[in-house]
Amino acid sequence: MIDVAALDPADPGFVAEPYPVFRALRERGPLHRHEAWGAHVAVSHELCSAVLRHRDLRRVWVDRVPLAEFEAFNALHRLSMLENERLHGRLRAAVAPLFHRRAVAAMRATTTELVRPRLDRLRAEVDEHGRAELMSALAGPVPVDVIAALLGFPPAEGPLLRNWSNRIVRMYEPELDDAGRRDAELAADEFREHVTEHVEHRRAHPGDDPLSALVGTGALDRDELVATCALLLMAGHEASVNGIGNAVVALHDRPAQWRLFRGLGPDAVATAVDELLRHDTPNQLFERTAVRPVELAGTRVEAGEKVVVLLGAANRDPAAFAAPDELDLTRAPNPHLALGIGMHYCLGAPLARLEIGVVLAEFAARFPDFALLERPRRSAAFALRGYDRIDITA
Repeated sequence: MIDVAALDPADPGFVAEPYPVFRALRERGPLHRHEAWGAHVAVSHELCSAVLRHRDLRRVWVDRVPLAEFEAFNALHRLSMLENERLHGRLRAAVAPLFHRRAVAAMRATTTELVRPRLDRLRAEVDEHGRAELMSALAGPVPVDVIAALLGFPPAEGPLLRNWSNRIVRMYEPELDDAGRRDAELAADEFREHVTEHVEHRRAHPGDDPLSALVGTGALDRDELVATCALLLMAGHEASVNGIGNAVVALHDRPAQWRLFRGLGPDAVATAVDELLRHDTPNQLFERTAVRPVELAGTRVEAGEKVVVLLGAANRDPAAFAAPDELDLTRAPNPHLALGIGMHYCLGAPLARLEIGVVLAEFAARFPDFALLERPRRSAAFALRGYDRIDITA
């Protein structure tokens, strides 16, 4: 019988294929105590949904310590709408217009314009050398390019922004060594300084761009603006990067579903994207803290105790999904939790769905018969599930 200790991000076998462990734990019960994590762990769809909606289970930011060593990382997160529920409503309302339906629909053309040149280069690489690497050439760059374009950051800054974001989010892993934490802090400091320069420039020289509009409203002070921009640039692309990579591999391994995808129209592509996010969830966990005692699945959770929600486990729960381990691009309804639920439901979810759909549809048009040259290399990260490298050929 699998014990909760099998949830071990240091075990490459678990990271590569966590779903059998999730299944075994779900069969034992919806909630487990993980002593090494110092938290309760929810694994069923019903309980994960309830935790994410529960008003006594909240995002509670606790500064990383020693404070002097993580000043920049803490500064970016203390004023984040994701971490600070006291400020959440005001911060979210300030940036919500960026993600209204019309605004997101208008980003389709921009996203397509960003995707096609990268696919041109990817195709040329394959034609010349017989292979190309998808994560660095397509899946990695496009999502941050889209967010940068949405905010009005120069396109040439994409590599800088990706580098900082990738290093900062490593801090979210359950286990990270001291060198990784120091590097995340360094990246946070550089990122904060860079975004601050942009905010101050827009304040002094406003232009016709969303960041200038956001600065001009006066709804957020400088530190809140910097934290909000940093959040959008980080959270706004990590799920999409891994969502694209995970989807390409999943479709390659299921030829019938890939043939089906190639014939889908735009509305059906949106349905397919939801299923791809459910099937191999890019963000594997969220964390909540009890602000007063609550009872979950017959267990009393005391104030101050943490509850980890395993989204990947919830999204493979047979109580919520028929044949949950199968990829079904026509699955509807699809109540997956890949983008959260409740008050912290991903603000950028419509944009993430759009860009993943555009990338996959354009990729299908250019590489209808693509193949993997070797098994892709999984990232060592558990919380952000994806691939470091996917080598393809036509």
